[in-house]
Amino acid sequence: MKGNVIIGQSGGPTAVINSSLAGAVKACWKEGIRRIYGMHYGIEGLLQEDIVDIEDYITSGQDLSLLKRTPSSFLGTCRYKLPPAEGNEDVYEKIFDILDSKNIEFFLYNGGNDSMDTIKQLSDYALAHQKKQKFVGIPKTIDNDLPVTDHCPGYGSSAKYIATSMKEIIRDNESYGVSKPTICIVEIMGRHAGWLTAAAALSKDIDCSGPDLIYLPEVPFDIKDFVGRIKELAKNKKSVVVAVSEGLQTKDGKFVCELGNANEHIDAFGHKALAGTAAYLAGVVTKETGLKSRYIEFSSLQRCAAHLASRADSDEAYNVGFLAAKAAFEGQTGVMVTIKVESREPYVETYSLFDIHDVANVEKKVPINWITNDGTYVSDEFLSYARPFIIGRVPPYTAGGLPVHLTMNKKRKHK
Repeated sequence: MKGNVIIGQSGGPTAVINSSLAGAVKACWKEGIRRIYGMHYGIEGLLQEDIVDIEDYITSGQDLSLLKRTPSSFLGTCRYKLPPAEGNEDVYEKIFDILDSKNIEFFLYNGGNDSMDTIKQLSDYALAHQKKQKFVGIPKTIDNDLPVTDHCPGYGSSAKYIATSMKEIIRDNESYGVSKPTICIVEIMGRHAGWLTAAAALSKDIDCSGPDLIYLPEVPFDIKDFVGRIKELAKNKKSVVVAVSEGLQTKDGKFVCELGNANEHIDAFGHKALAGTAAYLAGVVTKETGLKSRYIEFSSLQRCAAHLASRADSDEAYNVGFLAAKAAFEGQTGVMVTIKVESREPYVETYSLFDIHDVANVEKKVPINWITNDGTYVSDEFLSYARPFIIGRVPPYTAGGLPVHLTMNKKRKHK
């Protein structure tokens, strides 16, 4: 008889991360496993023995359907760096003691680069010390920067939000019929990889011109050239809209946001908090050109907008959660579920498993040949790549005109 399951969510939430949780829970039910635990706030919560019984909250297909429409991480998340096993055996033995105490045999972790490192370290330790547990990674990241997999669940819904919002911003910015153009700079997430910012180009269609310029972190940012391009655009346009990645860096490697009032916060993985790129550049534009400028930061909106979730993205998130659990039950460990696109038109995807050692701590960036116009736009190849991910929608369940979400506020009574 199989042991129990524990599931954790880690890193930045997405609009569809809970679809992966729903898929994993469904696989457990299909396998006949009803004792499913959740790490409350990821691996950090597990270390504090903060564990929830998922059956306290999810007992039916109706619950799963509502869960798939709930943004953020239902189980809570964390940014906790698991230390290397060597010299920290007490930490690892504590984790396995906790797992053994609840007869947990299958460990599923839903996250991005750093979360896959957690799967790698735990699976390696388990193999080296002959532990019974199996560890499988469920991919997730709006940044779309995990290697091996064609794309990451979470990215499609964020891309849909970004493209939709860009269309609306462009329409708004064009409505001012003044003699001088208004410059609007939109800041989009992306530390080293520009997949999210590139999605702004998806707004371009027969009813929308799309952003005038798109700047990704893969290309060093030249402020002087940027101002020059704004001046040229302003000669013939009444509206100029620019999409910029929060992680833009100058040629000498300095983040553009650090040129203004930078946030000095650094997380557990050594990542600087990036914000203020658009604000700084808007100030530069006004100073250098005298034109009216404004800035918009999408910030967490681009990862929590479940009301705009992509159906394609939600379905794939569910599938990778289901298949991760299934792989664990079949004895797989130290692997992550990956997506392969067999055809983009019509869109056909398949799934497989890949060694976690080739995934953890590796970052996939936008191909340089997809970045065009001297580093200020993206190619048709990118559009063909990304457009299938934003197709369809997941209509929210509503009450009183607002979306309804599944929460942990009220426990169910076991029958």
